[in-house]
Amino acid sequence: MSRSLATSALALCLLGASPAFAQTRPPVAPGYVLPDTETWELKGEDGYSYQIFVSRPAGPAPEGGYPVLTVLDGNAMFAGFAETRRMHDYMKADTGKAIVVGVGYKTDKAYDIRRIFDLTGGPPPPPWDVQLGKVPNGGWDTFLDFLTGKLRSELDRRYTINRDRQALYGHSLGGLFAVHALFTRPTAFHALIAASPSLFWHDLEMQKEERAFAAGLQAGNIQKVGRLMVVWGEREDTVLERWDSEAFVKRMEPLSAFGLRTRSEAYAEEVHITVPSRSVTSALRFAFTWP
Repeated sequence: MSRSLATSALALCLLGASPAFAQTRPPVAPGYVLPDTETWELKGEDGYSYQIFVSRPAGPAPEGGYPVLTVLDGNAMFAGFAETRRMHDYMKADTGKAIVVGVGYKTDKAYDIRRIFDLTGGPPPPPWDVQLGKVPNGGWDTFLDFLTGKLRSELDRRYTINRDRQALYGHSLGGLFAVHALFTRPTAFHALIAASPSLFWHDLEMQKEERAFAAGLQAGNIQKVGRLMVVWGEREDTVLERWDSEAFVKRMEPLSAFGLRTRSEAYAEEVHITVPSRSVTSALRFAFTWP
């Protein structure tokens, strides 16, 4: 290469590297905000502050108040439910004329370790006990008090809700929690959706609760009970969540003779973490379709 060509190439390199001609990155734009939603915080009785996500139609509540679907693990689940509800409302469907409430945590991550305390009744089983043995657990009844008490009252104060049309959606440990809510407080929700419920987490305890619930229904001691929907993926990562769901539904179906209405669905090709996305529309219909 001649000296003149070498000098020209060096000059072009220096020119491209100079601050005046360097390509600048655009400023960071604000994140997308879901339409027809709002967020606020609410403290539980122990002082813990939950992040509450709300999706609702515009305008005043209908006569009798808005029906409500409470979605657990709100940081991960709320957006899918909120946008689907908004599209249903846009199409004038009854499933859009309701409120979706995500109960989550003050984090930008999809999940928070606090869920282990809120959604379980005791320590984790093997092999999870090795990793999570020292994490606070066993707070599901306190959390259930919060959902049916302080949170429900605050929702009624802000939006006017129908206290007889309260549904609950939970996935994984949230599904375990939903089943516990049905067994121990059968009138607290008119509809419960347990997606891939981790029933194995408390094997003996859940069996005990189930037997007591079934006996109460059969004896006529439970006069009113919410309806139950169970969904799971055919390719669940932890196969117990598929096996247990299949067996659980079979055990619940005979209780229809005593007032329990049960629906179930297995999603082909879905793994554990993809079940919630697949279940959004069917869960909304199950929760908000009359009665």
